[in-house]
Amino acid sequence: MKGLWLENNQLQLRTDIPIPEPPAGEALVRVLRAGICNTDLELLRGYYPYTGVLGHEFVGLVEQGPKHLVNQRVVGEINAVCGHCRFCRRGQPTHCENRTVLGIVNRHGAFADYLCLPIENLHPVPENVSTDTATFTEPLAAALEIQQQVTICADDRVLVVGDGKLGQLVAQTLALTGCQLLVVGRHQDKLANLEARGIKTGFVDVVKDRTFDISVECTGNPEGFEIARRALRPRGTLILKSTYAGNLSFDASALVVDEITLIGSRCGPFPAALDLLAAEKVDVKPLIHSSYPLNEALEAFAQAQRRGVLKVLLEIS
Repeated sequence: MKGLWLENNQLQLRTDIPIPEPPAGEALVRVLRAGICNTDLELLRGYYPYTGVLGHEFVGLVEQGPKHLVNQRVVGEINAVCGHCRFCRRGQPTHCENRTVLGIVNRHGAFADYLCLPIENLHPVPENVSTDTATFTEPLAAALEIQQQVTICADDRVLVVGDGKLGQLVAQTLALTGCQLLVVGRHQDKLANLEARGIKTGFVDVVKDRTFDISVECTGNPEGFEIARRALRPRGTLILKSTYAGNLSFDASALVVDEITLIGSRCGPFPAALDLLAAEKVDVKPLIHSSYPLNEALEAFAQAQRRGVLKVLLEIS
């Protein structure tokens, strides 16, 4: 089968990758569509020493698996877990000590004709959700994870730093809480997507220090982190949604003195994400910049790495 292979920080489109054979408890999924994520770009820069097929945001068709899923469109949670370690026993499987992660850790990903995932990871896509739209399920679930970790009330002042792909999804999900939300970025056209949904936006220079209860960092760069940190009042909460290929330096004493709570946030609830997409409470269509066939995956990655580009999709089959 064809697939986009990462090795030694180099991408290669290969045609000699064996079609995977699903082990017991897993399904074989023919990939229809896949999205290029910032994590994929960070892996290319050396975020984690991964070798194999990239990609973890996908929609596919089940070809081998339980009867109720065969020929169904599905999306899939990316962590394949052991079910026995202390985190699995505690109901925290995304931190499984023995997990593999689709396209990230020891499991070939979605930028190929086929992939395998545990049956329990798969979720049918509602009929009224298009394949392109459903490709956003994984990052939308990650955005919703914030509300699994932090209670957000209508009187909370919340800042989202970053107007890119993740920042757009985080902003739309947080807006549903009714909180006092401000999203800042550097691109008027991206901020306009949110303004059209009634979300208050601005450039980064409008942020006043020490005025927000919660800030969410979605830029993946040190400057964004510093803006998010400075914006918080004492005992505020800083949520990190970005993965960083390099090291992040910051003023730790400021976090201590102001008793800031720092929270890392990644994978989230797929059923809730699919419900929002089916109810059209989140609009992802403006986030699609372009689509490429798998044969042009290298060109797609080059496009995705350009400044200002939002979501680039790969049409697999």
